Amino acid sequence: MTNPAERLVDLLDLERIEVNIFRGRSPEESLQRVFGGQVAGQALVAASRTTDADRPVHSLHAYFLRPGRPGVPIVYEVERVRDGRSFTTRRVTAVQQGRTIFNLTASFHRPEEAGFEHQLPPARAVPDPEQLPTVADEVRDHLGALPDALERMARRQPFDIRYVDRLRWTHEETKDADPRSAVWMRAVGPLGDDPLVHTCALTYASDMTLLDAVRIPVEPLWGPRGFDMASLDHAMWFHRPFRADEWFLYDQESPIATGGRGLARGRIYDRGGNLLVSVVQEGLFRRLGT
Repeated sequence: MTNPAERLVDLLDLERIEVNIFRGRSPEESLQRVFGGQVAGQALVAASRTTDADRPVHSLHAYFLRPGRPGVPIVYEVERVRDGRSFTTRRVTAVQQGRTIFNLTASFHRPEEAGFEHQLPPARAVPDPEQLPTVADEVRDHLGALPDALERMARRQPFDIRYVDRLRWTHEETKDADPRSAVWMRAVGPLGDDPLVHTCALTYASDMTLLDAVRIPVEPLWGPRGFDMASLDHAMWFHRPFRADEWFLYDQESPIATGGRGLARGRIYDRGGNLLVSVVQEGLFRRLGT
């Protein structure tokens, strides 16, 4: 049986069914809807396969329009918006059973020598990932054992995730908590040497924990939930090359939540503190039962 990292690489390997049309698998899962990071990662693969390899993606902007159905293939239609001397622009529409579920616009840039660089340092010092427990270990410590559903999910999880701050389990622990979260992440196995695979794998991962920052002041991240949440849009800026199978720190915060929506932004660093990717996402939050 292939490991979860190999399955992720396979998930990102789209079938070309026409010059600008691709088809992606959508695994049959117990989730109510297709994971948004999967759709974003596959859409970026589709866009990238219509561009020159010497122009990596530098930004993407996407909208989640409808929930996708697990187990049903997704078709990605690519529009070649612009091919310039330095920049390439692609627009991707994801269609499932005749309905548009997702739109993405991506811009690709041939790297240039700018003559200068600057970067703000990371906001805080954090422990190394090796000093932190995995999410599964934290849950086992608290519950004594992983529930069957979480055990199956942990076995399929393509990323090792380790929270910098220990998980909170009660509303008393979340009271007056700052809307901030940070996690170390890396793929659970090698992803190969294709830079596109690493870029799209990190795009997949970027949607996994970002909205945690919105929830932290409201309810525990694990255990019974009082709110349903869904990603509304997603934007990423890629600053430096990276490998998604090496540890990266995802530092996340929520500057505001109001009107049933919460905004979250994240900065992704390598172990040396170099800023790799910036992410912003807005999510919809609704109290369960309303």
